[in-house]
This record gives sequence, structure tokens and C-alpha cells, in this order.
Amino acid sequence: MRLPEGTYFLQGNEACAEGAIAAGLKFFAGYPITPSTEIAETLATRLPEENGVFIQMEDEIASISAVIGASWTGTKAMTATSGPGFSLMQESIGYAAMTETPLVIVNVMRGGPSTGLPTLPSQGDVMQSRFGSHGDYEIIALIPSTVQDMFDLTIHAFNFSERFRVPTILLSDAEIGHMRGKLKVPNHIEIFDRKVRTDKVWHDGFAYDETLVPKFPVFGKGFRVHVTGLSHDIAGYPRNDPDVHTELVTRLSEKIIKNRKEICIYEILNEDAERFIISYGSPALAAREVARSDDSIGLLHLKTLWPTPVEAIKEISEKSSQIFVLEMNLGQVFREVQKIACLEGCKDVRLFSKIGGEVHKPDEIVKFIEGDHDVAIL
Repeated sequence: MRLPEGTYFLQGNEACAEGAIAAGLKFFAGYPITPSTEIAETLATRLPEENGVFIQMEDEIASISAVIGASWTGTKAMTATSGPGFSLMQESIGYAAMTETPLVIVNVMRGGPSTGLPTLPSQGDVMQSRFGSHGDYEIIALIPSTVQDMFDLTIHAFNFSERFRVPTILLSDAEIGHMRGKLKVPNHIEIFDRKVRTDKVWHDGFAYDETLVPKFPVFGKGFRVHVTGLSHDIAGYPRNDPDVHTELVTRLSEKIIKNRKEICIYEILNEDAERFIISYGSPALAAREVARSDDSIGLLHLKTLWPTPVEAIKEISEKSSQIFVLEMNLGQVFREVQKIACLEGCKDVRLFSKIGGEVHKPDEIVKFIEGDHDVAIL
């Protein structure tokens, strides 16, 4: 059974595994890689207790392929990895987007490129999560900052994935994954299960209604459907027709973009401030301390990275004279923020970048805001 209501002291990766079980996870396939391994270790014990299946695969390509197959049997499925493993999964993430396969991928980010810094945190994969596979498509990516977030956002990831039939990514990092902290498990947890087709019609397996999300024809339940990564019509059969391709790819994007408001999760502190920090993941922890100690500095704490929380960024850009973006990379979300903020009239957008496995500290953030840019990589 899932963790009962109560307060626990867990590692971030353990909280992620428990959140997945609470969301209904029944199949996990993965390959051990630091700093995500504790997710697989926890599920190797916990999933059999829940009548679920845990498989250690030979590599990350096989892992996500097994997860895609499991999902098509109607099973909630997940994999977890880091850096190089996430890179290996990219082609299959595109396949999952094209075939509208619900699944969750956890990427506990570490320093890169290549094998990089296996034990140290980074946020270098945020653009890879959005644009890692080829072609036009939309995914959902959530990013936790605490042990509680690891539990809560894992549940959100499953719910979004099931509702919109889209691969959903939980972008954690080594700092959050290995952090130990308090987890409060509520009595009631809202769970969304995918809408399943119950008729035996076989000629329109990808037919959709006004939600733009087709009901799911589960393998093994008497329903016949053709599933391919090729451009396809509503029957699932390959088509080279420009109109068919345009309708399909546009729908794959619009089913996410049109629900951006519901998908985007964020918090704003000191909403009347004229200067704002925008941050996510580990740096948001330090930024929160700064905002709590000085109400003249606001904080937009992003928990959804993709689709881009455009409205939230617009909201603070309209009233801010300066925006400071904190990231553990060389400026990936910064450019997205800069583009939106400038259109809204805030042209002073600055990046406080840290790499090398170092996290931001509150006193460094204060120095940066005061104009000491020697603390940052610019």
C-alpha cells in the first residue's frame, strides 16, 4: 500500500519512488546511474509489495522502450535516469510523444556534458528535456525543489501524463535527489487515470474529440490499433499526406499548449516587489530565503518548466524594474525569460549562473542583486 497519512523523514529520491506508488505506478524499468539510483533501489523493494513489476534493463534505451510497451497494456509506467542515460532515451521520448504514450521519466540531473560530474548537481538538461528529440512536439516537465516536491510533483507528473497522453519528465538534480527532509503525506491524493476505449471499433484508434486527446485503446483488451512513430492518420496507419501530418503534429502541440494554464505550477512571494528573482529547483531554496528576509525582493518559483509558464513571467515582468534569473547552467531558461520580459517592458533581466556542481547561497544572491557580479559566471 502507499505510504499512509503522516509525516516522514525521507531522501528526495525515496520520496519520488513513494510518490510514484501513490500515483499508481505498476511497472518500472531502469538502469542504475548516479545520482538517480536510489529511485530504482527503493522501487526494487516496494513495487513487488504492490504487485508491481521492477526490471533492471541492460541500458537506458531498453529501459524506456520497456516502459512504452508496458504503458500500452494500460499500466502506469516509469523510468529514472541521469545525464548520459537521459541522452540515450531521446529518440524514444520522441516516439512516445508521437504515439501519445503516457509515461513518466525522472532525470536526476548531474553536471555534463558527457559523463561530466556524476555526483554533483546541475540544471544542464532543461533544454534537452524540451528539445532533445527531433521534430515539433510538446512535453511536460516539472521540477522539484524539496523532498515534499519530489513526492507531490511525481504524482502531478503521472496525472498530467495520463490525462494528456504525453511523456512527462520530472527534472530533479543531485542536490534534491540526495537531500533528506520532511515529507507530509495527506489522507486524500487526487489520482487521474487515462480514459480508455471500451468499444471494439478498430478503424479509428487515434480518433479524438474537443479535448484533442484520444481515448486509449489498451493492448490485450480486444481492441485493434496500429501504433507507429511514422506520421499517421486517426487509424494509426502511416501517411505521407501533408494535411494529415499537419493535423497530427499541430494537435500533439495544441493539446498541451491549450492547457498551459492548468499545467503550469508556480509560487510567487512578495508579489508587490519591484525587483524579482526567477528560479527553479535547488537555486529556488536559497532564493526563498532571500525573499523571506527582504520583502522588497520578490520570487517567482517555477515548478513547471515546460510548457513555459508564460503568464506567470508576464505577470511579474509588467511590474518589475529588474529580474534576476538563477540557474545551475550557463543560461537556458534565462533566454526564455528575457524574451518574454522584454516584450512586457522589463528590459533589465540578468543571469546569475553557477556550474561546477555548486549551488547558489543566499548571501551570494544578495551580493549579485546589489551589483557584485563577481559571484556569478556571466
